[in-house]
Amino acid sequence: MKNMFLLVAFMLVLAPAVLAQEHYTEGPVWRTSLIRVKPTAMDAYLTSLRQYSKPLLDEQKRSGMIMDYKIFLKETRSSPDDWDLCLAIEYKNHAAMDGLSAKGEAIRDKILGGKPQAQQLSEKRAEIRETVSSDLLQEIFLK
Repeated sequence: MKNMFLLVAFMLVLAPAVLAQEHYTEGPVWRTSLIRVKPTAMDAYLTSLRQYSKPLLDEQKRSGMIMDYKIFLKETRSSPDDWDLCLAIEYKNHAAMDGLSAKGEAIRDKILGGKPQAQQLSEKRAEIRETVSSDLLQEIFLK
């Protein structure tokens, strides 16, 4: 009888874990930034992205820091406060983001010329755009 009781207790404790099924598997991690560009500044902002961000991101991809990146242009607007561009950077997983700043400094210096040049670029961009939101998203794959 005692063995039967232990077996039933054991089954009750493990049953939820055994019967529970995950709905998804985890995929890569995406850092997204929703950007609102000031009126009449879209050409200047896209030029800046093409000249400075694209080479930087391409080098980060070649070096394995990131898996990929995408830039989305929003074609609809729900309000004047809506965003215009989405910048999305794909990382293999959360661990791939450990020490990212330190890893990126050498690439930044190679592409942009150093920290002062990067700061100057950031200040110029702040004049023509603002970040509406920046999010970290986990991509999932449904089973």
